[in-house]
Amino acid sequence: MEETNRQKKIGGLLQKDLADILQNSLRESGRTGILISVSKVRVTTDLSIAKAYVSIFPSKHQEEVIKEINENKSQIKHEMAQRTRHQLRKMPDLSFYVDDSLEYIDGIEKSIKGKEDPVANPDLLDKRKKS
Repeated sequence: MEETNRQKKIGGLLQKDLADILQNSLRESGRTGILISVSKVRVTTDLSIAKAYVSIFPSKHQEEVIKEINENKSQIKHEMAQRTRHQLRKMPDLSFYVDDSLEYIDGIEKSIKGKEDPVANPDLLDKRKKS
């Protein structure tokens, strides 16, 4: 089902504010060398739940940063509610997920360019089939 205009607008608003809050919290905690971005926010049709997909670079810090974000979810929700109090009546419940789409794309590119190229070597297709 396609998102409505309202869902898209709220998702964009939440995405912008979430990115700002998460980057500020990383800066305040003294963690340097970690880049965090909110790649997508999907809001349910009743606007009660928002799923935020977060990209973290370098990827070796993904698990600990997501764990830290989930531990501070209530504080993040409160700050989001303060920022969006004039646009939203009720702040949706937030859930955070690691966005691994860039790694997935990178894996596809490596398999095409690397030695496991199924186009150049059709024998590899038999290995990839699910039994």
